[in-house]
Amino acid sequence: MRPLRYSINVTLDGCCDHREGIVDEDLHRHAAENIAQVDALLFGRVTYELMEAAWRLPARTGVRPDWMEPWMEPFARTIDAAKKYVVSSTLNGVDWNAELVRGDLGKAVQQLKRESGKGLFVGGVKLPLALAELGLIDEYEFVVHPRLAGHGPTLFAGLSKPIDLKLVSRLEFGSGAVAMRYEPRR
Repeated sequence: MRPLRYSINVTLDGCCDHREGIVDEDLHRHAAENIAQVDALLFGRVTYELMEAAWRLPARTGVRPDWMEPWMEPFARTIDAAKKYVVSSTLNGVDWNAELVRGDLGKAVQQLKRESGKGLFVGGVKLPLALAELGLIDEYEFVVHPRLAGHGPTLFAGLSKPIDLKLVSRLEFGSGAVAMRYEPRR
């Protein structure tokens, strides 16, 4: 059974807007290492489109965009090459090494987890909420950035019942960000 891991960047005041985190080499390296440890990524439509717009490498030219620092390239190459599953009822098709996931979310994700391999990695906000409600997330990682954003969105808004977690590891970065990994208490 492949574990389903969730990781998200979040500010100290709970904001998970991707524009509010610290952008540095250590955090990009950490994210690339996380992705390299799984067989596939699981995204909802919004996260898939956001990630594709930012990290899909130009196929013909192979030239990185002007905004991309050289130290971001390993992350870009890792996410670009990764197998992706996209949960969406509105998209007609996907590419970028991706397949659409439709129908019953719980059954579809349970089937993906039953396949052999190293694991699955989920990102985003809405899809992880639905997966947490179904009890399908095996590991949570919160990369907490030392910043107050003063706005949302926030994580797990509307969760129907608390999920108790136990800390399994902690990693501090030079920026002051801290990655904390948790497993659900079963």
